Amino acid sequence: MSEDFVPEVTAAPDVEETTKALDEETAASAAETVDLNALSLSELSEMFDRLSQSEDRMKRYKEAEAIKSAFYKKLSKEKAEAGLGAAVDEPSSREDVVDEVVVPADGNLVADNPFEAMEAAFKGVYANYKKERAEYNRQQDALREENLVLKQAVIDDLKALVEKQEDVNSTFPAFRELQNRWKSIGPVPASKFRDLNDNYQYNVEKFYDMVKINRDLRDLDFKKNLEAKQKFCEFAEKLSENDNVVEAFRELQKLHEQWKEFGPVAKEFRDSIWERFKAATSVINKKYQAYFEEQKEKQQENLEEKTKLCEMTEAIASKEVKSSNEWNTLSAEIEEIQKKWRTIGFATRKENQKIYDRFRAACDKFFERKREYYAQFKDTMNENMEKKLSLIEQAEALKDSKEWKKTTEALIALQKQWKEIGAVPRKKSEQLWKRFRAACDSFFNERDAQAKPENDYYGNLKAKKALIEEIKAYELSEDAAANLAAAKEFAAKWQGIGFVPFKEKENIQAAYNEAFKSKFPDFNARPQRGGGRTSGGQKKTLSEKDRLVQQYGKLQQDIVTYENNIGFFSASKNSEPFIRQMQERIDAAKQELKALEAKIRTIEEAEEE
Repeated sequence: MSEDFVPEVTAAPDVEETTKALDEETAASAAETVDLNALSLSELSEMFDRLSQSEDRMKRYKEAEAIKSAFYKKLSKEKAEAGLGAAVDEPSSREDVVDEVVVPADGNLVADNPFEAMEAAFKGVYANYKKERAEYNRQQDALREENLVLKQAVIDDLKALVEKQEDVNSTFPAFRELQNRWKSIGPVPASKFRDLNDNYQYNVEKFYDMVKINRDLRDLDFKKNLEAKQKFCEFAEKLSENDNVVEAFRELQKLHEQWKEFGPVAKEFRDSIWERFKAATSVINKKYQAYFEEQKEKQQENLEEKTKLCEMTEAIASKEVKSSNEWNTLSAEIEEIQKKWRTIGFATRKENQKIYDRFRAACDKFFERKREYYAQFKDTMNENMEKKLSLIEQAEALKDSKEWKKTTEALIALQKQWKEIGAVPRKKSEQLWKRFRAACDSFFNERDAQAKPENDYYGNLKAKKALIEEIKAYELSEDAAANLAAAKEFAAKWQGIGFVPFKEKENIQAAYNEAFKSKFPDFNARPQRGGGRTSGGQKKTLSEKDRLVQQYGKLQQDIVTYENNIGFFSASKNSEPFIRQMQERIDAAKQELKALEAKIRTIEEAEEE
C-alpha cells in the first residue's frame, strides 16, 4: 500500500471533540482580545456594526456571537439595576429561527425605557447579519455539493482511464489533467470527504500499478512528489519548534490534508519520507496533548476558584441587613467579587455555564433584596410625608388664632412632633418645611406685634440675655453644694421668665444651654416628663472618663447617621453637595474620635499607675 493512505492524525483521545473545543477556544480568545465585559452597551453595539461591515465578516461568526452574548448580558444587568426588570429577549443563534424586531408604528420607543432603542437597533443589525450568514452558508453548502459532483466525475474519468490500458503517450497526459482538475476543485461536504478521497487515492495508485507508463516520466513524477513531501517535512519540523502550540496544531492539520493531495514517491523513499513526516507530527501532537491536559487542569482550578466566589456571594446575599450603610458595604464587596470573577478564565466546558448561572443567581438575589429594602424605605418616607402634611394642616388652621397662650403651646407641641418624624422624599422636604414654618411664623409674628404688658416678649428676651450673662460671670466655688444651689437658682429663674419672640426662641435657648453647660456640666436642668418644670436635682456625678466615653458613643452614632444619609442619597441626581457635606462631617467626627481615644487612654494609664 502507498504512503498516501495515511491514517487520521491522533492529537487527543477524540480528535473531532478536541478540534471543536479548539475552535471554540480560538473564537473566544479572538473576542476577548478586547475585554468585552468592560465595554459599554454603545461600545459593544459599535463593535458589532464594524464587524458586520468587514470583508471577512462571514468567517468571524464566533466573534459575532461573543459580542452578542456580552451585549445582552450587559443589557440584562443594567436594566435590572435601573429597576426595569432583568428579562431580555436575546435573539437565537440558530439560522433557522427568525427573530422579529418590533418597532412602534410611529417609530417612537418608550420614553422611560432608555434601553429599548439600543436593544431594537442591535437586534436589527444582528438579524441582518444572521440572514446574510445563513445565505452565505447556503451558498457554501451548495458549492460543496457541486464540488462533490465534480470530484466524483474526476474519479469516474480516472477509472475509465485505468480501464483503457492505452499507450502511455495518450494516457499519462490525460491522467495529469485529471490530477490538476482534482486539485483545482474546492472542498466537499465533510461527511463525504474521507470516502471520496480514499476512492481517488485508490484509483491513482491503481493507475500507477496497471498502466505501462514510461519509466522516465514515472520517475519524474515520483521526484516531484518527493520534493513536495520533503518540503512538507521541513515545514512540519519547523512547526514542532513553534511555541504557539495551538497554531502549530492547526497548521499541522492543513499539512496532512495537502500531503494527501500528492501522489506516491519512489518505493525506496516511501517509508523514510513518511517516517520523517510522522516524527515531526508526533512532536507537535505530544505538545498539543500536554497543552490540552494543562488547559483541563487550569479550567478545573478556575472552576474551584469560581465555586469559592459563588459561596462567598451566596453568603452575602443571605445576610440580614438592617441599614443603608450595611447595604453599601456589602455592595462594595459584591463588586470586588465580580471584578475578581472577570479575571478568572473559563471553567470546564461541562461546568462553565452552570457555574456562571449559579454566580449570576446569587448576585441577582443580593441586588433584588437591596431594591426591596430601598422600596420599603421609600414607603416609610411617604408615610412621614403624610404625617408632616397633617401637622401643616393643623398649623395652618391655628395661624389666625387670637388665643395667644393656648395656640402658642399647641404650635410648640406641633413643632416637637415635626422633629420626631423621620425623613421625607428629598424633593418635598424643603417645600414642606417652608409651608409649616410659614404657618408658625404667621401666628408668632402677629402674637409678638399684639403683645400686652403681661406678655412682654421682648422684655422676656432682655431678661433672659441678662441671666445668661449672670451665669457666665458666676465664679465656681470649691464647695460642690454651693455650686449645686447656684445651678438650681439659675434654672429656676430661667423657667420663671416667660416667652420670647418666636424668631429668637432657638438662638436664646442655645445660648443659655451653652453657658449653663460650661459652668454646671453635671447638672440636669431639664424638666421631668411628668412635672413640666425642672427637677432641680443633680444627676449622678460623672467622672471625666465617663463623660468622654459618653461623647465617644454619641459621635459613633452620629457617624452611622451620616453614613446612612449618604447611602440613601447616593443614587439620587444632584446629590453631590449633600454627600460632600455628610462626608466632611464624618471626617471631622472621626478626627474627634481619635482625640477622645487619646484622652481616654491617658486617663486609663493614670488609673493603672
